[in-house]
Amino acid sequence: MLLRGNESRTGLFFINLNAKIMNIFSSILLAFIFFLLNPLSLYAQPDADDPFVVTIQQLTTKNFNKKSRILQQLEQLGDPRVQPLLQHLLDGNLYYRKKDKLMVTAIKQDDEYLITDVTTSENLGSVSKRKLKKIGINNTLRKQLREAIAKLSLAHDDAAVRLAAVQQLTENMTLDSVSLLRARIKSERDDGVSEAIHTAIALFDMASDDKAIRLQAIQALAGSLQPIANNRLNALLAKDSQGQFVEPDKDIRLAAKTSLGEIETRLKLYQFIETVFFGISLGSVLLLAAIGLAITFGVMGVINMAHGELIMLGAYTTYVVQLLMPNYIEWSIFVAIPAAFLVSGLFGVLIERGVIRFLYGRPLETLLATFGISLLLQQLVRTVFSPLNRAVETPIWMSGSWEINGALSLTYNRLYIVIFSLLVFAVLLLIMKRTSLGLQVRAVSQNRKMAKAMGIRTGWVDALTFGLGAGIAGIAGVALSQLTNVGPNLGQAYIIDSFMVVVFGGVGNLWGTLVGAMSLGVVNKFLEPWSGAVLAKILVLVVIILFIQKRPRGLFPQKGRAAENS
Repeated sequence: MLLRGNESRTGLFFINLNAKIMNIFSSILLAFIFFLLNPLSLYAQPDADDPFVVTIQQLTTKNFNKKSRILQQLEQLGDPRVQPLLQHLLDGNLYYRKKDKLMVTAIKQDDEYLITDVTTSENLGSVSKRKLKKIGINNTLRKQLREAIAKLSLAHDDAAVRLAAVQQLTENMTLDSVSLLRARIKSERDDGVSEAIHTAIALFDMASDDKAIRLQAIQALAGSLQPIANNRLNALLAKDSQGQFVEPDKDIRLAAKTSLGEIETRLKLYQFIETVFFGISLGSVLLLAAIGLAITFGVMGVINMAHGELIMLGAYTTYVVQLLMPNYIEWSIFVAIPAAFLVSGLFGVLIERGVIRFLYGRPLETLLATFGISLLLQQLVRTVFSPLNRAVETPIWMSGSWEINGALSLTYNRLYIVIFSLLVFAVLLLIMKRTSLGLQVRAVSQNRKMAKAMGIRTGWVDALTFGLGAGIAGIAGVALSQLTNVGPNLGQAYIIDSFMVVVFGGVGNLWGTLVGAMSLGVVNKFLEPWSGAVLAKILVLVVIILFIQKRPRGLFPQKGRAAENS
């Protein structure tokens, strides 16, 4: 009986223990479920150990003076979350949730607002406007915010961000801003940012009461390319309504005039470099347009008036490729280049086999026939694509410009076209010098009868050569599609220039085509500012005519048949 009593008490003990464990487990489980169903409880109370969280909670005050002091405290925290917060406040996107005073950013979407926790950057879903309260600011706070954001940006790792911060501070210079810039200049390693800081400090010192400091500041602005520096220096040389100088000090005016002279010299230098670059970019387009013509003209002596339309076909091929690859615009150009080469090259072979091979030795009839083909090709694209111009989208990596300084920037699309044209030239040169096709082409161009006697199939050499030249014209169309709209008359704008390049450089000579294209491109760009685009082309044409009178075979005359027939 005693044994059974002990067993009974032991059983009750374990039963009670199990009940207690189950109660504890149930309590933990219920707490966990509550936690899952109420994730916002994490943000109900600010983290007392986080100075950033504690400080931003005070922005809910309506007193603007208190907000100003709070912003100063935030600026001194050194927390990376401060700058985005200030930017949101400046943009009017900073709110707090009425329910728990949680600080959030809110972006309106339809009738609700998408909110994000400022502290953790966690997306909290969407809520209605009545559940939020906007953190209001006035003009004084806006100015303070801009300065604070600029100061914080000075320590950013990206030089472009630091440069924008310096420019922001330059617009509203204060003693604090100057002190900050003077401290920053010691550690600044980027030349562009450093120059901007020096300019900002000099602009501030120009308002000094000390004449020596003003003169030193004016001298520091000598050669500065920032428009604000140029404007401030010109203001020192301005006159009032009575014809008197606004700046009475003669030494100050003389220093300003000297600095402006140096600025003008630098501007002219960079303008010259920019003009040369645009000339080279135009020359690159002319090179792509003319190099195929130089091959066909040199080998077959054919004046192909449809060459411009072969360029146009390459441009339309680029447009079609982008229609077929709407989600891969960045890569479409790499598909368009070989596609344009094949399309224009195939048309070139068909033109040679179908028309031109029956007209060898009759240049006038060839010219008229190819002119008729050009009209047919124009009407073909008008029928298929309509006569309206088509816009080809430029990939992002080809958009924008490379800003070297405030006075010189080079557009990426033209820079890539220059590089691309030189690559095409190098590949074509290798084909002509290192392949059996190139050897046969050179043999036919030098002496067709002897090449035929040696067993070279001159007819197929003509067809392949014409196809190669037409394919390169198609590639030129790809390049032109990145610079202008695609239309039925696209090629007509370059056919005359292409012939001028070929004749000027020397018929059939690739190096002559390169030199001729670059020369004509640069000369055109230097003539256009004072003569206009149309008159510049006329002047270039007159110069080429006079040049051909002295050197009928061009700069680099072709040896062989071209020399014999000259």
